[in-house]
Amino acid sequence: MDIGTAKITKREMQGVPHYLLDIASPKRQFTVAQFQKAAQRVLKKIPVTTPVFVVGGSPFFIEAITNPLPFPSAKPNQKLRRRLERRTAAQLFRELRRRDPRRAAAVDPHNKRRLIRALEIVQALGRVPTRTGQSPYRVLKLGLLPPRKILYRRIDERVDRRAKAILTETKQLHRAGLSWKRLESFGLEYRWASRILQKQINQVEGWRRLKNDTHAFARRQLTWWRRDNDIQSITKNDAAERLVRHFLKR
Repeated sequence: MDIGTAKITKREMQGVPHYLLDIASPKRQFTVAQFQKAAQRVLKKIPVTTPVFVVGGSPFFIEAITNPLPFPSAKPNQKLRRRLERRTAAQLFRELRRRDPRRAAAVDPHNKRRLIRALEIVQALGRVPTRTGQSPYRVLKLGLLPPRKILYRRIDERVDRRAKAILTETKQLHRAGLSWKRLESFGLEYRWASRILQKQINQVEGWRRLKNDTHAFARRQLTWWRRDNDIQSITKNDAAERLVRHFLKR
């Protein structure tokens, strides 16, 4: 899964070590708790004097590293899953938002698999604990927040630029044994590429829907980030560089 995840290439790395790439199979579930453990193993190997950049778009996963309370485990509840599977994604999202609005802000409202898992955790454990208190690391949090119009334009340009490649990759994943249902459960690019390949929707409409869904996903991410008072919002790259240099000198 290289295209739909925007995985960095060797050339783009420019010799800088990158971690936690290609650590999970798309055929198996990979949870935030597993990600947290993998990240902690990596951090133990890196000298404490070496700056580490945690980069990504999923606030729930980033928070699992920077302020890592242990994640309580909730065993699969097959009876509950069968009952929830009969509901639409919209119904599941409304229930999750009512029962755990903070978790709902970080979940794709169209992704039934993740919505069902989130409700399964709520049913077993209540709300996921809020990660408050002192981080074990010295952390500088930066939020790149371009104007909304520019953000949407960049999203749309990226969809147009990668459309052909994501169709090819989705087709390859299906031939490798992933069902259409599994591919759709990954959300966004893989959902709409799967529907296009199944001829449920034409390409023009499919890519338009993907752009709209990605706009909505970006808005939810911004809502999550704004709740974190430690994040310094920036709109230009030179501001980020200045803040990082000042942080490293302290």
